[in-house]
Amino acid sequence: MSGRIVISPEVAAARRAGGPIVALESTIISHGLPRPENLRVAREVEEAIRAEGATPATIAVVNGQVRIGLDSESLAHIANEDDVAKVSIRDIAIVVARGGHAATTVAATCHLAHRAGIGVFATGGLGGVHREARDTWDESADLQALSHTPMIVVCSGVKSILDVPATLERLETLNVGVVGFGTHRFPGFYLTDSGMPVEARVDSAADVAAIAAARCALDIPSALVVANPLPESRQIPPEIHDRILAEGLAEMERKGIRGKAVTPALIDYVHRASGGRSLEANTEIILGNATLAARIACAIA
Repeated sequence: MSGRIVISPEVAAARRAGGPIVALESTIISHGLPRPENLRVAREVEEAIRAEGATPATIAVVNGQVRIGLDSESLAHIANEDDVAKVSIRDIAIVVARGGHAATTVAATCHLAHRAGIGVFATGGLGGVHREARDTWDESADLQALSHTPMIVVCSGVKSILDVPATLERLETLNVGVVGFGTHRFPGFYLTDSGMPVEARVDSAADVAAIAAARCALDIPSALVVANPLPESRQIPPEIHDRILAEGLAEMERKGIRGKAVTPALIDYVHRASGGRSLEANTEIILGNATLAARIACAIA
């Protein structure tokens, strides 16, 4: 596309053929999963998409270039090196101009995928409104990005450490569509059910493709969130989840951790306190969402 944005040969070939492509964020690789599982999971996710007949496009900044699709060496760098920044839309240009390396958040991935002509994106969980937002105004940039990017985003809701009701209110205000895949309940990432409802339900990739076509015809500029819950048998039991979350929030308060540092610190706490159960759930979440996103991309193509 330009010297600043480079599309991998695999993704470029899929674009020329009009084939299905699924965008993937890279923050989950660099900051969301522990080493060395992060690289293993990243490769499994890409293979799961290929197994469904679609092409994976993991997005990151490498040596000052936005890469739409990573080769094996670049994927390993994003997973293993400490010089990889975490960037949202506002930060991308700084890293590019300085020739650095960065992993992209949901917001940044949506922006770059849309610019590259990719319409389907799989992630784990969205960012949202933080629990203390009434005092801090702390809200993820993901929400604003979804409000003006016409992307199909497959996720398992928002992380349960956030203020889920407030996040759903903001999504409504920002005109972001939300449908539950096989459910009328909004998932809470590690939890199958966050306790909040979803008005619209879809039961197949073809259902999502039909909605996507109608949204395109109507020129709706925002994203459609496809909320895909973990199977109930695979979630962290709610009573364990709630106890660990309460303990983690108390620890963040004691340590004075605020703002954007809260989410990664809490995720790390949950991973340690759950004895690795959160890692198992996280892995299953992204694999399941990638598989569903690939099926949706195929149905749209």
